[in-house]
Amino acid sequence: MPTHPDEIYFMGTCLVDLFYPQAGLAGMKLIQGAGVRVIYPKDQGCCGQPAFNSGYREEALEVARSQMRCFPHEIPIVVPSGSCAGMVIHHWPELFAGETDEKQAIAVSRRTVELTQFLVDQLNLQLEDLGEPTEIAVHTSCSCRNELKVEDRIESLLSQLNQVTVLEQPRKAECCGFGGSFAIKQPEISGAMVQDKTDALHSTGATRVVSQDCGCLMNIGGALEKQQRTMQPQHIAEFLLERTHE
Repeated sequence: MPTHPDEIYFMGTCLVDLFYPQAGLAGMKLIQGAGVRVIYPKDQGCCGQPAFNSGYREEALEVARSQMRCFPHEIPIVVPSGSCAGMVIHHWPELFAGETDEKQAIAVSRRTVELTQFLVDQLNLQLEDLGEPTEIAVHTSCSCRNELKVEDRIESLLSQLNQVTVLEQPRKAECCGFGGSFAIKQPEISGAMVQDKTDALHSTGATRVVSQDCGCLMNIGGALEKQQRTMQPQHIAEFLLERTHE
């Protein structure tokens, strides 16, 4: 993929579209601010991950195939979610194996990139912090850390903000317990995991927690609200836009 493309597709993801639209808009504005044209296909939907992870391969293939049609041109596809990017990059080739459109799926997977990785590696985004001093905690999603290996990109972006202090949490590398349908199928285990995570985040004294994945933010944010804790969850794109635009 070109290091600084003229245009990109933006894959909004289900959670961004339905629950966190401001995160998607912020991601697109950051990319546009770097002089890149953003194309948002209006017919896009789910990447097929929920069905795939639950073992419904035929249903996942149908959903993924419909999604793939939305990104026909040979330009990068930027995804503001590690898990959805991971699904396309690593699991679409497996899902489409032996299908007539397997080569197309592999080509799409190779031009798909997670948002923070795109901002750092391809745009070399330079940030000027315009905000007041603040302290935050960071939660790096399992998909970004273990599957995509891009967990350091969020910290690279935050390190440019000279008025932002990142307070290290003691369970930095641990899962928040979301895991999509895992949180529904194994609620006791998921609940214990998110309790550990929110305790660790709360112990930092930070006023908000920033992450690259809305699934994690939804899980952590819901737990914080139930616990009546005031820490606010926020997607990294929203946070960066807030800090760098008046």
